[in-house]
Amino acid sequence: MSVRFDWYQSEAKVVITVLLKNAADKNYKVEIEAQRVHMTADGYELDLKLLHPIVVERSSHKAYPSKVEITLGKETGVRWENLEQKEKAVPAAPALAQAKNWDRLVSEEEKIDDKEAKGEAALNNLFKKIYSTSSPEVQKAMNKSFQESGGTVLSTNWGEVSKDKVTVKPPEGTEFREWEK
Repeated sequence: MSVRFDWYQSEAKVVITVLLKNAADKNYKVEIEAQRVHMTADGYELDLKLLHPIVVERSSHKAYPSKVEITLGKETGVRWENLEQKEKAVPAAPALAQAKNWDRLVSEEEKIDDKEAKGEAALNNLFKKIYSTSSPEVQKAMNKSFQESGGTVLSTNWGEVSKDKVTVKPPEGTEFREWEK
């Protein structure tokens, strides 16, 4: 008869909790191997083929009144997706073979966005691109000029902007008014 169990993990270990009352009275026995855990008790059996190898020397088990806790030391700090191997387990291929080139995907997505953008969206994309690819001095100049001018000036020249407060320059045909404070 099989037993109910649950498991959790940290970076260094995997803990399997087997729900079995009075395990010590039921002559429980746990065998821990590099990729297998086998537990038997009177009329109960649990056999797990582990997804990743473990370090047997850093593994242990302990019986409590309502459970048996099996602690397995991980060989590597890899996060386990499952506790057990699938029935038809295929050896894990190196991650590099299936890795996606995220930089390429992002640049393709940005190109699509740039092509689809029109009007104000295209202008905002241009400013974002200028800001993100600029030096810290240019970024400071853009921030300072935009804030001090109330959004009417956007300068990339830090040498000019750093000297004085940036004056408000509203578009032709409009006037700038300060709100009452």
